[in-house]
Amino acid sequence: MIYLCAISNIRSGVCKEDCKFCTQSVKWGVDIKRYKQKEINEIVKEAKLAKKNKAAGFCLVTSGKDLDDNTLECVCVATKAILKEVDISIIACNGLASKEALKELKKTGVKIYNHNLETSENYYLQICTTHTWQERYVTCENVKSVGLKLCCGGIFGMGESIEDRNSLIKSLKELKPQGVPVNFFIENPRLPLKATWDRKMAIDVIKQIKKEINPQILMLAGGREKVFGNDWIDGLKAGANSIVIGDYLTTKGEKPDKDLEILIKNGYRIANAC
Repeated sequence: MIYLCAISNIRSGVCKEDCKFCTQSVKWGVDIKRYKQKEINEIVKEAKLAKKNKAAGFCLVTSGKDLDDNTLECVCVATKAILKEVDISIIACNGLASKEALKELKKTGVKIYNHNLETSENYYLQICTTHTWQERYVTCENVKSVGLKLCCGGIFGMGESIEDRNSLIKSLKELKPQGVPVNFFIENPRLPLKATWDRKMAIDVIKQIKKEINPQILMLAGGREKVFGNDWIDGLKAGANSIVIGDYLTTKGEKPDKDLEILIKNGYRIANAC
């Protein structure tokens, strides 16, 4: 059974954090669309399309450090509007978050909160200076404490060592997330990092997460097309059981109908719900 998830970037490119992997940081000046809030009717339209494309989950993503009051209101309004018209699981991905803010999301109808550790605690010091890895970890604990499902993974191939990958996977195992998204770093000329993944490393990471964590959902996420091309089905054979369909936050993805065609051709069934 394969789980499909779609993403909506409802606040783009207005983040003041300095994460070296992120095109949405204003620090790096990457040429992307930047806006403070997507229109609600546009978000609902995207959710309907995601459902039509057999997505079980729809993720509302905001650029920025945390789930502050303005962001919370924006996500809650969008969630209510979607759920009035679309039967789909809402996932929120809005940065660092307090228990109080997460409780409000849950009341609105959000089922899952996505907050990635990104890399090991040690290597994160080389990746970001404006907030800490520990703050990320605490947010993940907060998610679980309020009864939301936790989706937590990382980005691989951004200069980390094998020891860093092992450390990240160990930390994920401690958190026991229901979902683990596996992202692969996508280079941009304005970002200060270079991609260091290869296909073998990608397969090894998926196998290791499957063996050591065995989450309910192990997702091939950002960078899937860069690493595997049209052979991304090999990622499923290695242990993943989920993919992101459609576009990502600031990069184009494969057309959903093409992904669905490949899945059906290879005998996979599509899950109706997360």
